[in-house]
Amino acid sequence: MSKVKAVRGATQVEANTPAAISEATQELLLEMLKANELDVEDVISVIFTVSPDLDAAFPASSAREVGFADTPLLCAVEIGVPGALDRVVRILIHCNVKNDGATISHIYLHGAKSLRSDIAK
Repeated sequence: MSKVKAVRGATQVEANTPAAISEATQELLLEMLKANELDVEDVISVIFTVSPDLDAAFPASSAREVGFADTPLLCAVEIGVPGALDRVVRILIHCNVKNDGATISHIYLHGAKSLRSDIAK
C-alpha cells in the first residue's frame, strides 16, 4: 500500500537565463527523486515557485525535458520579501511512497542551503 507524501527543495540559480533556470531546476528535481527513491510515475503533481527576480523561463518546462510530460506541473512567483535570498527556485513534489514509514529527504542545494540549514542535505 502506498501513502501520499510531500517532498520540498530549493536551489539558487546562477543567473536569470533560460539555461541557468533549466539546469538548476533539473539538478534539484532529479536529486529530490534520487534521495527519496522516487520514479516519475510515483509523482502526483509538482509545484514550482521562483523568486520575483527569475522571469527568463518557466521551471516546469525543464521538468518536462526529464520525463514529467504527463505530470501536472504549476509555476508561481514567491512573495517579494525585502532581504530574501535572490534567484531561488523552490519545488514541492506530491508523491506516492511505497513504504508508509518512509523518511522524506528534503533537498536544498547551493545558496539555498541557507534557507533551511536545519534540514539541508
